[in-house]
Amino acid sequence: MNLELIVQDLYQPSTIDETTWVNWFQDWLQTPGLDLPPADTYELSLRLTTDVEIQALNSQFRHQDKSTDVLSFAAMEVDFPQIDAAPGDLALYLGDIIISVDTAVRQAPEHGYSLRKELAWLASHGLLHLLGWDHPDEENLLIMLNQQETFLAQIGL
Repeated sequence: MNLELIVQDLYQPSTIDETTWVNWFQDWLQTPGLDLPPADTYELSLRLTTDVEIQALNSQFRHQDKSTDVLSFAAMEVDFPQIDAAPGDLALYLGDIIISVDTAVRQAPEHGYSLRKELAWLASHGLLHLLGWDHPDEENLLIMLNQQETFLAQIGL
């Protein structure tokens, strides 16, 4: 399994290097039970941004005029035709994850996490949304949070 990851990090020096991000997402995508459509290569983008930018995106796309920690824009929505596999040598595009580093910096101490772990936590949450997971109720939220804990354990956090 290959991963094409586009990382846009507005924080310089970079908060986490691109190689680390690629390794983390590759590990997570190989987790048994995720029920991914088969593909040789998966593609997604990750943007590390500010509260100002994520608030604008949240307002534009979710009609909530406030900042948030992570947004996910899945490429494989349920109201579009689903494919069983990526054709030929094309990468299967999963979507976009946008994380506010400003919010992550504030939340990390509240959660007792390092910034690195908080960013990984938010990225794993975003990835699950790209894969169709959601948390409309407490039961599904707990399932999702448990999967995030599994993801973080996989990468040693």
